[in-house]
Amino acid sequence: MENETLPSRHTLNPSFHKTKSKDRVPSRAISHNGSYNRSRVGINRVLSLLKKAGSFVRLGSASHSTVAASSFSSKTSSSDLASAVDDLKTKLCIIGSGPAAHTAAIYAARAELKPILFQGWMANDVAPGGQLTTTTVVENFPGFPEGIMGMELMERCRDQSLRFGTRIFTETVSSVDFSATPFKVLTDSRVVLADSVIVATGAVAKRLSFPGSGEGKDGFWNCGISTCAVCDGAAPIFRNKPLAVIGGGDTAMEEANFLTKYASEVFIIHRRDVFRASMAMQKLALSNPKIRVINNSVVVEAYGDGDKRVLGGLKIKNVVTEEVSDLKVSGLFFAIGHEPATKFLGGQLELDPDGYIVTKQGTTQTSVRGVFAAGDVQDKKYRQAVTAAGTGCMAALDAEHYLQGIGSLEGKSS
Repeated sequence: MENETLPSRHTLNPSFHKTKSKDRVPSRAISHNGSYNRSRVGINRVLSLLKKAGSFVRLGSASHSTVAASSFSSKTSSSDLASAVDDLKTKLCIIGSGPAAHTAAIYAARAELKPILFQGWMANDVAPGGQLTTTTVVENFPGFPEGIMGMELMERCRDQSLRFGTRIFTETVSSVDFSATPFKVLTDSRVVLADSVIVATGAVAKRLSFPGSGEGKDGFWNCGISTCAVCDGAAPIFRNKPLAVIGGGDTAMEEANFLTKYASEVFIIHRRDVFRASMAMQKLALSNPKIRVINNSVVVEAYGDGDKRVLGGLKIKNVVTEEVSDLKVSGLFFAIGHEPATKFLGGQLELDPDGYIVTKQGTTQTSVRGVFAAGDVQDKKYRQAVTAAGTGCMAALDAEHYLQGIGSLEGKSS
């Protein structure tokens, strides 16, 4: 199914409601094979579309959250089916749906590059719009002095992309072929041939699973449990309250130290008795009088604060003695790392040891000329919405400069 959104003055605002796990449509499998046979792929795509059309009919009785998520898509017609079999051509294809992707789309569309953007369908178990759709109030994005809900912020970004002419498909990119130009970007439904590509697929914060850690009525995700101290640490529910951080690396030390600005005390919970963090970061955190360390321990349960729908405390298990104790905290922050969404690239771009895309210093250029990277997929240090948006701008400008260059070299417009 196409799920294409075209710019229109009457485009309905999409819903960014998160789907519950039982309502989620499985994300498409990742493929690492960039090669394909045109006729076979064409037949397979038609069959896939027909199969999906049937599945969407069955989804008619799904819950509100699933229907809301599908509001990103438009109805499929016979002409849509035909266009899905034909390769689409564009000067610029953008893969991603967060601040980096939409900022790139806005700049590229205003430069009349007529970009195509793929916003994944629950890619990495995250709704179109990226990581900001999993948070609540965003208070550190410029221009919103009263704060703005993460979902609404991404809805506005998307509307702005559409306004300037970006063509958006709600499809997960399964593989790419950067071995020759035009580059090929493939989903289950189509192939896009692009003169240039911006990869802005982000990175997913790692989370632990235990009773009370998830979403829904029995979980405290976004009700006291978070993965970003910088984003959420200053929230009223955390101020002057005891907080906890899980982790043993530099990120955990940084998060704990940051939280001491707002918390009454901060507990670092680590499953070992030795930290992976650098000695400098350990010294900075452990010398803070507000920080206490709980070594050789793991969280086995999170529970609520009476009848309130907020976190009230944790059950902590010592992995050496197996003793379970109670820790009263109002906030828990996972600081166990991130996983960049780069598997679908199939090793065609240079990655660092942690899987992030390597870019040329001072630019967004990757190891393949004409392919650019923006946002958290290439930024392991800052990982903020505003820095992602900044690199999205850079990537669009870099892509425009590249396209002008190859156009002048070939004596024609790309």
